[in-house]
Amino acid sequence: MIKMFSMYKGLPRSIYILFLARVVNSMGMFVYPFLTLFLSKKIGLSDSEVGFYMLLASTTFVPGAFIGGKLTDHFGRKKILLIFQSLAALTFISCGFMGNSMIVTWLLITASLFNGIADPSTGAMVTDLTEPKNRKAAFSLLYLGINIGVAIGPIIAGFLFENYTRWIFWGDGLTTVIALSLVLIYVPDTKPTEEEIKQTNDKLSENEKAELGSVFKALLKRPFLIGFAVIYSLLTFSYSQHAFSIPLQLNDIFGDASSKMFGTIMSVNAIVVLIMTVPLTNLTKKLKPVQNVSIVGILYALGFGMIYYIDYFPFFIISTMFWTMGEILAVTNVGVYIANHSPITHRGRFSSFLNILSGAGYALGPAMMGIYIESYGVRQVWILLFFISIGAFILLNLHHRLEVWSKKKKVLVRKS
Repeated sequence: MIKMFSMYKGLPRSIYILFLARVVNSMGMFVYPFLTLFLSKKIGLSDSEVGFYMLLASTTFVPGAFIGGKLTDHFGRKKILLIFQSLAALTFISCGFMGNSMIVTWLLITASLFNGIADPSTGAMVTDLTEPKNRKAAFSLLYLGINIGVAIGPIIAGFLFENYTRWIFWGDGLTTVIALSLVLIYVPDTKPTEEEIKQTNDKLSENEKAELGSVFKALLKRPFLIGFAVIYSLLTFSYSQHAFSIPLQLNDIFGDASSKMFGTIMSVNAIVVLIMTVPLTNLTKKLKPVQNVSIVGILYALGFGMIYYIDYFPFFIISTMFWTMGEILAVTNVGVYIANHSPITHRGRFSSFLNILSGAGYALGPAMMGIYIESYGVRQVWILLFFISIGAFILLNLHHRLEVWSKKKKVLVRKS
């Protein structure tokens, strides 16, 4: 067991501080897991209206990520992270004073914009601090940090939700402030200077070498990265239903007990991550990142697809175990694939590109499924997700084969 954790040895000090910050921040990650229930039960919106406002919250994240990527590459990683996550925290705290007003909905949409701007800075920071050989371990450790906190957070939020709703917002905001304080004090900015770029450029892989010109020009030179992100959006579309359709399914079956049951599911999700992240990372370390992400399609198909057949709560726990293992492989490999294809001069913008394209699935999922549910019922969601996830598995395997063939072809051309 101890040997399994050895892959986390020797990482840069700042990665360990970011890990601690993730633990603290995620312990108070109360708002978004319970957003569906808040909008439907506290404000009284219909399923389609809930989907619409969740779409808005997710959609504002997209321009935020685009802006944040540019700001991160221009002004530095640390400044952008501190400024905009602080604004998001203040917005959450403000929500706690608003009761069940529709104003809360719009404040949460604003907070999503701020989080979107801040998000690329973290991915760029991890890429700056690591090399291809230790990136997977770094992304895995930070993901583990999130879920150490999330193992506790949703249980607390589940009990706060009915009678102490405002503390969901205050707790989220205050833990974000504490986490940012750790970054402020202990983590230096990691943005490479022009001199550092010149010194290291020759040592970087072809996909990481510095690029002149716009992010779009750099992206067009990396068609496999674009293809990967588009296919991955199918998986994020499926994954988005853990926070949208699962609460609605639970509410249909169990009524008022659904909020506590959903809190239990999210805690099981976090516990599975804590138990399985290290073994799964070790088990799949010899596979390419894109191969690992293709396996996510199988695990999502099993985890979400089986919900079509179940009404007994313990089977929801089994379902959660399957889709959580898919989540583990996704989070620990997608960032690595993006980082390994990001030029040193555009790391913030490429990190935001992942959020924009793959986040499209997460943004569209609740809105499209809200309309779908009103026409066909929530149970029909799970059959659809089964086929979407299997489709993504097939496409990612084809993508991998084409990329391998393309690299071999380039080698042959150079030799000739």
